[in-house]
Amino acid sequence: MIQIIGLKKMPLVKEGDNIGDLIVKAAKQDGVQLENDDVIVVAQKIVSKAEGNVVNLASVVPSPLAERIAKMSDKDPRHVEAILKETKSIVRMREAHLIVETHHGLVCANAGVDRSNIDGEESVVLLPVDPDRSAREIRARIRKLTGVDLGVIVSDTFGRAWRIGQVNVAIGVDGLKAIADYRGSKDMFGHVLNVTQMAVADELASAAELVMRKSDGIPVAIVRGFDYPKGSGSARDLIRPREEDLFR
Repeated sequence: MIQIIGLKKMPLVKEGDNIGDLIVKAAKQDGVQLENDDVIVVAQKIVSKAEGNVVNLASVVPSPLAERIAKMSDKDPRHVEAILKETKSIVRMREAHLIVETHHGLVCANAGVDRSNIDGEESVVLLPVDPDRSAREIRARIRKLTGVDLGVIVSDTFGRAWRIGQVNVAIGVDGLKAIADYRGSKDMFGHVLNVTQMAVADELASAAELVMRKSDGIPVAIVRGFDYPKGSGSARDLIRPREEDLFR
């Protein structure tokens, strides 16, 4: 049986906090015993806050390009400049919509630069510099404190080009493989599977989001009872190579 447990005792996170410490403490306060093979899904925003990836817009000087985009999209030009600094290339731009490829290789709206759930109207939160490293450090800290061997996913909310609505996806992974590769195996009728690769880390992140409501202040969830593929993985494994991307 699969369980999804939201940690309700997570405090507001500030720069310098150790996310692993906070998760272990919150689990104890919630009466939850961390177990081997659990998967901890952590909202990107608290990771970014802890790592200091927050920008005060008062310190941002918009470029001429940011000014032009802001006029077309009705955005704050300083916010646009913060987005551009996190951008490797602009994929699509129409009115208020700015879809970009980040320096991580992620394709998402506004380079993941967000103004929600952050103190102060003049602040924006950036994605972690290296989300896989963030997941690795959280996992290592939890293991040191508890002796428990589990997986960690850093998640963020993305839209999808061909579907309405947003879902949580994995942008950082440690302790599990991001993809379950079934190519070469057979289906129930004996047909050989040629292309089936399941985005397990994304599926776990999306499942966890069901209890990680922003309005309830639950930025961490435990997924328990799922037999995920063990091994060393990276969220970068989920990024489709440009030469295979039919939408670019």
